[in-house]
Amino acid sequence: MERAGTQAMGDGFFDHGVATPNSNHRGTVATRDGEGRNIVLVWLFDHRGGYALLLLDAATGKSEEFPMPFPPGGDCPYASILSSRNRLYTHFNSHFVEFDPAVRAFTFHHETAPRMAMSMTEDDAGRIWSVTYPNSGVVCFDPANGQFRDYGHLYSQNWPQYQRSVAADDAGWIYFAVGNTSGQIIVLDPAGGEARPVLAEAERLQGTAFVYRDENGKVYGQAVQEKDADWYEFHKGEARKIGRHATQRPKAFVASSQALFHRAFPDGSRLVTCDLIERLLTVEDPAKGQTRELHFDYTSEGAHLMGVACAPDGTICGGTAFPMRFFRYAPKTDAWTNHACYGQCNTVARQGDRFFVGGYTAGFLLEWDPARPWVATEKGRADSNPRFLTECTPDINRPHTLLAHPDGRTLIMAGTPDYGYTGGGLLFWDRATGTRTLLRHTEILPDHSTMSLAALPGGKLLGGSTTEAGTGGEQKAKQAELYILDLATRRIEWHEPVLPGVQSYMDLCLASDGRVYGLADYNRFFAFDPVRRKILHETNTDVFGGIVYQQGHRKFVSGPGGAIYVLFKKYIARVEPATFALVPVAESPVPIAFGGDFLDGRIYFGSGSHLYSCQLPG
Repeated sequence: MERAGTQAMGDGFFDHGVATPNSNHRGTVATRDGEGRNIVLVWLFDHRGGYALLLLDAATGKSEEFPMPFPPGGDCPYASILSSRNRLYTHFNSHFVEFDPAVRAFTFHHETAPRMAMSMTEDDAGRIWSVTYPNSGVVCFDPANGQFRDYGHLYSQNWPQYQRSVAADDAGWIYFAVGNTSGQIIVLDPAGGEARPVLAEAERLQGTAFVYRDENGKVYGQAVQEKDADWYEFHKGEARKIGRHATQRPKAFVASSQALFHRAFPDGSRLVTCDLIERLLTVEDPAKGQTRELHFDYTSEGAHLMGVACAPDGTICGGTAFPMRFFRYAPKTDAWTNHACYGQCNTVARQGDRFFVGGYTAGFLLEWDPARPWVATEKGRADSNPRFLTECTPDINRPHTLLAHPDGRTLIMAGTPDYGYTGGGLLFWDRATGTRTLLRHTEILPDHSTMSLAALPGGKLLGGSTTEAGTGGEQKAKQAELYILDLATRRIEWHEPVLPGVQSYMDLCLASDGRVYGLADYNRFFAFDPVRRKILHETNTDVFGGIVYQQGHRKFVSGPGGAIYVLFKKYIARVEPATFALVPVAESPVPIAFGGDFLDGRIYFGSGSHLYSCQLPG
């Protein structure tokens, strides 16, 4: 895709363009249309959410796009199914939808209880079922008569539930599995709508339960999906423990998570690739021994930025999500470079002549040398660039902060833990020795995760916690805290919930006078004295548009002369050290969503899929 150059927006703001001008698939299926032509259907996802269905002619590469018949709202498919009637279904942003390739149109959609399907299936009568995050909502659609039933939320927990498998037996009863904090299997009577859990509390395990439909008409499940775990047999709403279940004959469905990629066309040919980056379709016909490569096109507003920072070579770099890419923007030449990245770049930071990435999943840490050629990251490959250093699962799965310590050798990364866990760890990486220390939440603040960090004088570290659990986990702490840790001993010296009621200390910044500025929750700015361990000032930030959430917070930006700037949704503000007042510097023409760094008189930030900058006055 050809890129336009930087555009001046007025008042010192500049739009540098889209960092990753591509979309991501959220389910791809090979099938045929009403005339028997082989086609490929792709759910398209960019920074707006799941915005359209892409239809590709597998013989010509000709493309058609069908905008979703409801607003995506930033949400997207997490499950879909191609039915026995050759209709494609998904369910997200509280809307169930049907696409019929025979008529090349969306033929049904219906609003539902929140929010998006985590699994979908078809029963023997041809009805489509979906089960939704976060509160186990269930809906059923009968394509034979157009009847739609929303059963509402059927199972309550104090944590968001993932339902990654659902099945119907030959009598029409529905069974779905729940995770991740504590597995469960739910039985639903489709006629009366009553639902009941199967597993006693003592049988529930951390992780995700599992169910599947067998060819014998029954459904089988496990309290947690493991090779040696015992099995249940389900039929007509009844559950029976059977222990081992050696003979498994799953009934075939063209259904899966957002990773669905169904390759088989009805005529025996096969979809090899559908590459949204290169816009390339590859189809092979085994019977004829032929392979065709076809170029196609589609519209995209680009992938969602995760955050930006200045690299040692004077470029602005960061990552995008869905697709997972690494971008590099050179302000002096107005040129972009874009690479496939090892996972999602949640947090980015510079230390010396290197650039570091802390990413999702598994809490990985990468080291990039911009002076050397890019070599795709592989674990264990020393000449990779970026080089894989370590990973921290389950203690850190989704990093939220990456501190390049001013000692020039230590990197400290923190974030929330793996799916279903509560309490995140703290990683210390020593560049000089290539070794790590990983603290668990029980060694820091039990049931908290660290969201923000600042290096203090005297070998101390200030941390700000969050009560958030890992994705799908149970929140246990009542309020977030600040803490001080000694770097030499790796032990907590002090901790306190200094701002009552706060759930997350989102960012911290050390000022030149030794005081620390912080952002809490979504609308609280404060100043903190780490020597006296006291809050010096607090103010509400709603007048600036509040604080935008991003997974790797970079809301504070250090400028020349020790000035500290803060990125809010509507404004860039400067902190006045004498009074702690937030002084507006510039009102942004776009919502500021992702921080943030300073380079050559400009503050760089992101919004949606675009990289922007603001020229500071003076």
